[in-house]
Amino acid sequence: MATPLTAAAFLAALRAEGVKVQEHGSWRTHNRNHKGPWGPVNGVMIHHTVTSGTDSSVKLCRDGHSALPGPLCHGVIAKDGVVHLVGYGRANHAGLGDNDVLRAVVAERTLPADNEANTDGNRHFYGFECINLGDGKDPWPSAQLEAIEKVSAAICRAHGWTERSVIGHLEWQPGKVDPRGFTMSSMRDRIAARLKTKPGSSTGGTYTVGKGDTLWSIAASKLGDGSRWREISKLNHLADADAITPGQKLKLPKK
Repeated sequence: MATPLTAAAFLAALRAEGVKVQEHGSWRTHNRNHKGPWGPVNGVMIHHTVTSGTDSSVKLCRDGHSALPGPLCHGVIAKDGVVHLVGYGRANHAGLGDNDVLRAVVAERTLPADNEANTDGNRHFYGFECINLGDGKDPWPSAQLEAIEKVSAAICRAHGWTERSVIGHLEWQPGKVDPRGFTMSSMRDRIAARLKTKPGSSTGGTYTVGKGDTLWSIAASKLGDGSRWREISKLNHLADADAITPGQKLKLPKK
């Protein structure tokens, strides 16, 4: 439980973690605070947009629509890993969720099943919308997954939280399925590993292959140079560099 970061501190935390940020207009003061309180904050919530295209998705999340005014989140995480900041303060992203889940997040313990919608999540969570159709087929590029990991770790680090303070919308509100295409358990594992490192550093060690990953994309996102895919292949004694599969753990060379 904590007072929300100031917009300046929020931005500084993201940048310190190595997040690529794009600011949109008056995002620092674009919020729904006139509709209710924001804070105390207890965690980070991850969503998918059910849209495609960066520009249109960012506009939707900033402005909202007739039935749900914007902002619909604080940041939009694009396929290329850039985080577009569209609002700060109370945002229409979480809706009503389960108070038992909130208590578990506060205590940083295993989440119970969400079976009630009785608690205002917009007050208690930072929210990030990730551009994805949510059909289980739209890929999650490694750069996008890494950005989710980084923004979550940045906020957890700033508040002194563990990875258990990061949840998916599907873990909060009954009937929701987002984010669909990766598990929040695997993402929390990634966040936990990052929190053991210094801000902005490579997590090093190992990497869990995601859907759509190639050795080149892993080398580009984790090592900053796609041409280093051969080092990953050699380090892991891969007979076929094209035969990696989702869930496979790979050792990474030092950055």
